[in-house]
Amino acid sequence: RPHRTELYEDPPLGCWPIVYSPDYNITFMGLEKLHPFDAGKWGKIINFLKEEKLIADDLIVQAREATDEDLLVVHTRRYLNKLKWSFVVATITEIPPVAFLPNFIVQRKVLKPLRTQTGGTIMAGKLAVDRGWAINVGGGFHHCSSDKGGGFCAYADITLAIKFLFERVQGVSRATIIDLDAHQGNGHERDFMDDPRVYIMDAYNRYIYPGDGFAKRAIKRKVELEWGTEDTEYLQKVQTHVEGALNEFKPDIIVYNAGTDILDGDPLGGLAISPQGIVKRDEVVFRAARSRGVPVLMVTSGGYQKRTARIIADSILNLHSLGLLGRQQPACALGSPSLDQMVRDSAKDFSNLSLQ
Repeated sequence: RPHRTELYEDPPLGCWPIVYSPDYNITFMGLEKLHPFDAGKWGKIINFLKEEKLIADDLIVQAREATDEDLLVVHTRRYLNKLKWSFVVATITEIPPVAFLPNFIVQRKVLKPLRTQTGGTIMAGKLAVDRGWAINVGGGFHHCSSDKGGGFCAYADITLAIKFLFERVQGVSRATIIDLDAHQGNGHERDFMDDPRVYIMDAYNRYIYPGDGFAKRAIKRKVELEWGTEDTEYLQKVQTHVEGALNEFKPDIIVYNAGTDILDGDPLGGLAISPQGIVKRDEVVFRAARSRGVPVLMVTSGGYQKRTARIIADSILNLHSLGLLGRQQPACALGSPSLDQMVRDSAKDFSNLSLQ
């Protein structure tokens, strides 16, 4: 169904393939504070990157909200209709008082930010293929499948990004999901259960939510972690299994679910990884992807402490300083510098990275 979608309109070439919108952030009478999730973490990441002069507002790609038509590429109409009931959204987002709000408010204040992040992941999929990498500063709703939400995930953005690529981008027919959030990614696992085009590697704390035994059957490379796993063991496992996964199956795109809820002290993750460990983990994934010339799309997923925004920003800065992200273009407006020059620059960046 190659119908036109705004989510695949090409942004100016000068933009960084970093996708964000101020609409990502959930702020509503303090209700968002009832969930351990930092509902403003996405904006904080962007602010840190601006402070470090890595990006400016006109240098990032503005995410657009996914429409019903976009969502129906994966979701059932029945499921989308269920979200018109506030109590269903309250259950999915784990914020009980949401059940008592009129649904038009829930749509505007809770679901619109999640739909915009979902649009951002879909946009980032095409950007990654075009530019070699992309980061959606939000997204990673890996507990949502085509007909069921849960665990703060109302839309299946990872499934959507991959299905969009398979249907609408020539030459993309195989995908690898590397899910390193502390929780099992049961949503995309259920969606791709019997799809040989998708290879799933998932490393998670085996004792926590969702414990979805059925969904585990879709995991090709399962790394079940113990309570309190620390840096040395964790990084060694990630390195071994990421390399193993990419040697076993050659994808056209890698979707990297980079949850920071593995951080020591996270109230939900139960692992004990240091901030430096998280930065190193992201580096391992990007190195593996870039050294093979496989485009990588990163989403930020879970992370339930105030300091995770800083860590994600530090990780992106680290990837940039190591040359694992393309070089910054002078401005995100057409006409400066010459289009030809920028195309040559980004082609050069990508070939340099492939050689590293």
